[in-house]
Amino acid sequence: MEKNLKFYIKLFWSTFSLSAFTIGGGYVIVPLMRKKFVEELNWIEEEEMLNLVAISQSAPGPIAVNTSIMVGYRLAGVFGSFVTIVGTILPPLIIITVIAQFYTVFKENKIINALLLGMRAGVAAVILDVIIKMVNDIIKTKNKISILIMIIALLASVVFDINAALIIIVSGAFGAFYYNIYKKEGKV
Repeated sequence: MEKNLKFYIKLFWSTFSLSAFTIGGGYVIVPLMRKKFVEELNWIEEEEMLNLVAISQSAPGPIAVNTSIMVGYRLAGVFGSFVTIVGTILPPLIIITVIAQFYTVFKENKIINALLLGMRAGVAAVILDVIIKMVNDIIKTKNKISILIMIIALLASVVFDINAALIIIVSGAFGAFYYNIYKKEGKV
């Protein structure tokens, strides 16, 4: 793909519009980024997008911004990261600035409170959809170690209430260890 002004405008506008019209945070915007960059634009392969999301989840900071940085860097290096991060951060910055000016009005408005309550339900549905798709993607690999890591991570979080950061670090370390052994055996 040619990296000209038209490309950078499309890259910026893709992240800007996703960020501007997505309510619910990073776990909602990530599947929409996947749909945009993998399915619609065909700029990134499905498996590579999953890897970018995994890296983004394990890095400190908001997942939407981290994923945006990774996608931008993958597509156009450092300048691509700059373009996507500005596209991702600008809409919430503008929206929050406007809301801050009218905070009291928004806080006391019953219609806005009802809208926000309804949006929470929609966000929960979108997050559930993401979870189902990611689980299906892991199961499709038929990699028993990946499936085992997923199940143990779920149990660690839900049953034992272990901190998510610790689960991510341990899962990543185990995945790296397993990959190195797998690589030594010549299966990669």
